[in-house]
Amino acid sequence: MAENRLIVNSSPHMKCVKSTSGIMLDVIIALIPAVILSVYFFSYIAAIIIAVSVVTSVTFEYLYNLLAKKRQTISNLSAVVTGVILALNLPPVKSSIWIAAVGSLIAIIIVKMLFGGIGKNIFNPAIAARVFLTVSFASQMTSWVAPGVDSVSAATPLALAKVGEMTGYMDLFLGNIGGSLGETSALALLIGGIWLLLRKVITWHIPVAFIGTVALGAFIFGQEPLFHVLAGGLLLGAIFMATDYVTSPTTWIGKLIFGFGCGIITIGIRLFGNLPEGVSFSILFMNALVPLIDRYTVPKSFGEVKKNA
Repeated sequence: MAENRLIVNSSPHMKCVKSTSGIMLDVIIALIPAVILSVYFFSYIAAIIIAVSVVTSVTFEYLYNLLAKKRQTISNLSAVVTGVILALNLPPVKSSIWIAAVGSLIAIIIVKMLFGGIGKNIFNPAIAARVFLTVSFASQMTSWVAPGVDSVSAATPLALAKVGEMTGYMDLFLGNIGGSLGETSALALLIGGIWLLLRKVITWHIPVAFIGTVALGAFIFGQEPLFHVLAGGLLLGAIFMATDYVTSPTTWIGKLIFGFGCGIITIGIRLFGNLPEGVSFSILFMNALVPLIDRYTVPKSFGEVKKNA
């Protein structure tokens, strides 16, 4: 008779049946509507920007692992996700082609791999790269075109709102506006968000807290809440970037605090800052506070004894 033994292992004892590549594949599927509509509205240039961003992201990760003599990690698809999200943060102009390659270098090599690779980076790679590009190449990163127009000829709805011009809600919802590739269609982003919720890749806490805080802040200061929800990169940031597993809090309370903080900073920059948009800056700032949020919201392990300083 086989011997029955009780094997005791250290925590954690719960395991997730989803692999990293499986989760990333769900995110890629969720991003497809936004990719399709960006190509529909901005033609071949959008497809080229996305392709360059994805290919360079994967290539940089492969080369880093090769040169550092580390196990290849491109099969987990995280570099693909970073490439797509980075591309969706870029304006649909020709200069974004080489800017996408620079952004991929920053996102993959500096923000991700030099910190130890996936799971060890402090900041969201795509957001950190977007902020770097905005600061370094301000002119190129704020060059907008209207859908179906080849020359630089359009301002974003948030920029127009700064001078008192409002964009129609239907245009905002469908994406017939100027802006970054992934900021244009609220419909496409909401479809992707629903997919991620149904697949249990993300929870509602961060998106609802983030979007709700921006809407409430807009209402308090006499702005149109729905406009601020649909315009700019709020939905892209709240659904796809703020919910990044590595750079967001662990507990549901922490997630709500994180989303609340992102919302306050975003609406503050939109209404009182010199920049028309503040989503990327808000998420990047809150990424830095995640260890502190986790420290005060993650329950103590059973049997843990607090050590005296």
